[in-house]
Amino acid sequence: MGMSTEADVTSWTDSNVPEWDRRERVLLARYATFSSESLGRVHPESTHPYRGPFQRDRDRILHSAAFRRLSGKMQVFTEDMGDYHRTRLTHTQEVASIARTIGRTLKLNEDLIEALALLHDVGHPPFGHSGEEVLNHCLETDGGFSHNRFALELVQNLEQRYTPYPGLNLTYEVLSGQKFRVEKNANTVPSLEVQVVDAADSIAYNSHDVDDALQLKLLEWEELEDLQLIERSLRHRLSARFSEHSRRQMLVHALIDLQVDDFLEQSMLRLAEVRELDAQAVREVGIRLRLSDTIESEKTQLEDFLFERVYRHPKIITMRERATSRLTQLFRVLAEQPQKLPLRFQTIAAKCGIAPAVGQYLAGLTDHACEEQFTKLVELGNSQAQDWT
Repeated sequence: MGMSTEADVTSWTDSNVPEWDRRERVLLARYATFSSESLGRVHPESTHPYRGPFQRDRDRILHSAAFRRLSGKMQVFTEDMGDYHRTRLTHTQEVASIARTIGRTLKLNEDLIEALALLHDVGHPPFGHSGEEVLNHCLETDGGFSHNRFALELVQNLEQRYTPYPGLNLTYEVLSGQKFRVEKNANTVPSLEVQVVDAADSIAYNSHDVDDALQLKLLEWEELEDLQLIERSLRHRLSARFSEHSRRQMLVHALIDLQVDDFLEQSMLRLAEVRELDAQAVREVGIRLRLSDTIESEKTQLEDFLFERVYRHPKIITMRERATSRLTQLFRVLAEQPQKLPLRFQTIAAKCGIAPAVGQYLAGLTDHACEEQFTKLVELGNSQAQDWT
């Protein structure tokens, strides 16, 4: 095969049909969400010759400050427990990987799937679900706090680019996918791409929490023996010749592989019935992609076990109590002395109210930054909060 010439490049860049559109027409199923049929953006933009609209969304999320801060936000386990376990960033990357695999097999739009996956946890505050519970309580009279809703606030208003308008100006498809996570309306069926990301998220965190808990010695292998999903995953996969490290790695691989296989098998059966329908028609007939009843039941058993044995482990409870105390005190100090907020959040406070502005500021902090601000503003009681933008 010869190298592309300048004439070859000119021929496709000058075409009325972008390369990404031609590629999707060849590779995607009819029920996929096609980039050329996107509803566009709040602020219209010209078509890019070799990057489709969802690929551009993916890139904007990837390069955003909020996405980078995920590296400093815990998933379940804190940094003082070691450096092996997942952070919010590595979890997000693993969700994107699983979701792309599923999407490619089902011939869905991988660019849209990846953008949705990278966005789905961007709004998480410091200290995981403990942080969310604290902010939700502190903002109880102001509508509460939701990391899904805050993700929309970040990409629509708080993130700053070189444009004269705020936010990342993402497509309506990506924004509506995130809005579905906020509203969770049982009567609304999201796009197939949104459903794939939700499934990948659930598959990833269950499997990886088992892995991390074993590595951190919060669980022992013997405790897993009665769990049906674990037993099914281990069957014909492991033997005594593996070291504990290799067994753990094999287990997380087997758990993910088993669930992805089942999800794909069930999805293909459902989609075979609607293969002649487009994306909107598939939503209108109510197609929902899910695991088989057997695997879903076994997965629920595993989730219940993790809740009791890992998420309520004494070490995790101690962390939650520490996080709750620090965030609560930080919120109180900044709500009573909003002049200590960074200037841009003082501006937000003047427009939207002090409590919502404090909540937005704290939600954007990494775990480490939250600790620093607690020392600075609560223990020492001086100076102004540091901006995270």
